[in-house]
Formats: sequence, C-alpha cells, structure tokens
Amino acid sequence: MFNKKLKKAVLSASAFTALSAGAAAAQEACNNYTVQDGDTLATIAIAAYGTSNYQPIFNANRNAITNPGSLSPGLVLALPCEDGSLPNGQSAQELIAAEEKRAASVKRSNVYAPPIKLVAGNGWEPFTTESLNGGGIMTRLATTSLQRAGNSRDYSVSFVDDWSSHLDTLLPLGAFDISIAWTVPDCTNRSYEWSEATEARCTQFVASVPVYDIVGGFFTLPESDYAKATDFSDLEGSTICRMSGWSMVVLEEQGLNHNNTTVVQPNSARECLDAVLTGTADVAAFEVDLFASTMKDMGLTSADIVENPYVSTLSSMSFLAHRTNPFAREYIAMMNKGLIEMRESGEWYAIISDTLREQNEKLNAASN
Repeated sequence: MFNKKLKKAVLSASAFTALSAGAAAAQEACNNYTVQDGDTLATIAIAAYGTSNYQPIFNANRNAITNPGSLSPGLVLALPCEDGSLPNGQSAQELIAAEEKRAASVKRSNVYAPPIKLVAGNGWEPFTTESLNGGGIMTRLATTSLQRAGNSRDYSVSFVDDWSSHLDTLLPLGAFDISIAWTVPDCTNRSYEWSEATEARCTQFVASVPVYDIVGGFFTLPESDYAKATDFSDLEGSTICRMSGWSMVVLEEQGLNHNNTTVVQPNSARECLDAVLTGTADVAAFEVDLFASTMKDMGLTSADIVENPYVSTLSSMSFLAHRTNPFAREYIAMMNKGLIEMRESGEWYAIISDTLREQNEKLNAASN
C-alpha cells in the first residue's frame, strides 16, 4: 500500500546506526520478509534497522501479529521504509495530505459547539510531547479523529506534565474533557487482584476504542537472573521500576503487584534505567521504543542493559473521559467514528509512521 523507497534502515523513534547492506540483506527495510525458525521481532529489527526496537514492525503488521513474543515460521511481515511508508504504495506524507484535503472539502455545520478540551503530557516521546508535530502520535490521532467520519469539532490541546492529575483531578473537576492516552484494563476480567486505580478506570471513565497497542518489555542487567526469566512468576520478589503516574494494569494482569514485588516509581525512563544500573531496581518495565531511545540518549548498549526475550506485555491505549462529564459518551463516540475511518483509510498508520520518522530524525541530528 505504500511506494517502495530507499532500502537502507531506519524507521523507529530510536533507531541506532543501520547495519551494512550485506548484514541486512535477509531482513531489509522497505521489503517483505518471511519469518524463519528462531526469529524474533527484536532480531528482525536489529538486522533490518540496527536497533532492537521492534514496535514499528509490530505497528505495520498488527493484523498479522497477535503475540509479539511468538512468531510463526512462514509469516510474511512488511518491514517499513525509511520514511515510514510500507513497501509498494503511497508515502505516509502523501496519504495524510490526501486525507486532509478530502476532510477540508466536507461541509461543516454552522451550529456553534464549544471546543473539546484535550489534555496530554510531556515526557512520553514519541506518543505525547510538545516537541513533535501535532504533539506526538497519540495527540495527532486524537485531534485528527475529531475532523474525520463527518466530525468537524474544534478542540484545544493543553500539556499538563503531572500525569496522575489528569484522572485524579482534572477530568473529574471538568477542567478538561478528554485525556490522551491511557491503558484500559479488560473490565470483565477479575481473575487477578485489581488495584484501586484499575477499579477506577472501569467504573469512573468512558474509554474510546483501542487507539494503539504498545509492546512493553522488561529490562535488566545482562548478568541478572531476571534476564533469564521465562515466565512472569519468575519476576515475583523482584524490585520493578515503573515510572510515576504510569499504569500498573499491564503488570497486574500478569500477576505482578505490590504484594509480590517492590515497585519504585521515579519520574522518567532514564531514572528507571539508572536504578537498574545502580542496583536500586532489578527490572525496569516500560515500552520497547522508549527503552531504545532512552538507551541511545544515555549512551548505553546491550553490554549494559538487555531486554528479557521471554516476557513482554501488550497493552491497548485509549482516550478517556470522566463519567460525570455530561458529554463524555458523545465526545468518545465522535472520536471512535474518526478512528475507525482513519484505520480504514490508512491514515492511522500514516500518522504513526510519520511521527516516528520525525522523532528518528531529531534523535539522529542530536547524536551527530
């Protein structure tokens, strides 16, 4: 669905220097690749892009991959091109421009409606940050959804970096209508111990359809016993670093909670990796793309910290409105309509890949 572009790597928010053409010949960016026995998403990403960050490959093949930790030999994966497009079709930028032109031609209602107030936060690159076009992936998806599928709703976006205040204070008090974006648990699953925060997400908020599926990894020292854990139960008794304000839902769903682990919660991914390096934490748990970009920013390699290859999490991010907001369901329904149309048109993936391209260019420029 996208034009074949240059065959050198890179698409990711954190790609390291691409491997030589010879080294990446079997798994080459901007090509289709057939999974071989023993392949993992991380090994494919390293060969094609020179980075273990496999989230972009997962994004491009979401309909084919149900479990990022298990690939079946013979599965054909599309490896994104340097500009974020997929082999054989329009570029991401061309598709976005076409959708914007089409949306601009749709007749808008003359009836005034107040702007929908959206709130995001910095420090979660490339998903929400004021340093990227449109405020990052999640912010762009949120605002674009309000202009698609017949929607023509004005909006405002503010960045409040105290993430916990979004759900605890700002949405309940009506200061904002929608917060971007949050992990939402399976509210029908009571097979694990729910925390108060998990309970609140199921009872106090209205959630959009899943916006983006994030792969989370567990990162340790190479010599740590936890680097060899093959099951989540092997992580019980460990000290896990999970940033302040970040949901514990993905860990709780795997049986890891405050009763069987010690959780430390600094403010940033850098502080979590520092905690692993200094022994303050055994394991850091957060997104694989944020891990790769933070490793690069800190000048670390796999000789310093590694991702456990056996355990990972998959969490769906959604936009949230508080149930006390009289327009909560109306606003979420509008966003759902827009998101569904964007997935069908390809604009959803185009926005994601375009933002990852922009973030990658910034990271490369900073390192040169």
